[in-house]
Amino acid sequence: MNRAVGEQPDTSGRARAEPGRASGGASRSVSSAHRPVGRPAGTAGMRETILEAARCEFAAQGFDHATIRGIAALAGVDPALVMHYFGSKIELFGEAITLPVRPAEILRRSTAAGLAEAGASLVRSFLAGWGDEENRQRLVALLRSALTNDVAMACVRDYLDQKVLGPVTQELALPDSELRATLVGSQLIGLAIMRYVVCIEPLASASDDELAAAIGPSVQRYLTGDFTDLSDERASHPRV
Repeated sequence: MNRAVGEQPDTSGRARAEPGRASGGASRSVSSAHRPVGRPAGTAGMRETILEAARCEFAAQGFDHATIRGIAALAGVDPALVMHYFGSKIELFGEAITLPVRPAEILRRSTAAGLAEAGASLVRSFLAGWGDEENRQRLVALLRSALTNDVAMACVRDYLDQKVLGPVTQELALPDSELRATLVGSQLIGLAIMRYVVCIEPLASASDDELAAAIGPSVQRYLTGDFTDLSDERASHPRV
């Protein structure tokens, strides 16, 4: 019996395609099945699609258990494209880190009306940024990853230095502004961990207004308080 070109007999009597052709076709079908319609690999929006998938995967799996392959599958792309854009999982994690508010921008707006109420305003705006449940879940996962993985912690530290503490320092333009910025950062990140990660009561269920009223004065002192004594102490005991 004549067989079609490129086919080989098998024991069942049915014709089967050559292995190279079969595997190539299957690979293409799997890839296209996962790829979002209308957004082929390598388009301008794909980088953000991968970042969004990474945030979801880090939220669900944590840094240690999230994989490039899993993130690629969620984004509907080949893992090689993830590596092309970001190079490694740790670099992808670093770019996926985002806080819901930008403290420096809040300070900039507060400065227009004076810094007298900036502390409470900063706390209230920070808490409001965590109001969206989906966004909050992802941010909590990022914080948990940082608390349990040294490499992830280094990424979070770099992010805070570059995107939060550095801009706040520049915006304050006050004596000891670097110290002030780190104190503000410690207050806000500590608040986020206690309220959203550890869920300590009654902090976890307190209203945003209650917390702004309670914590605002401390943040206000960090921003505008008199640090003269502390400055003198640091000058007399310089770092080795």
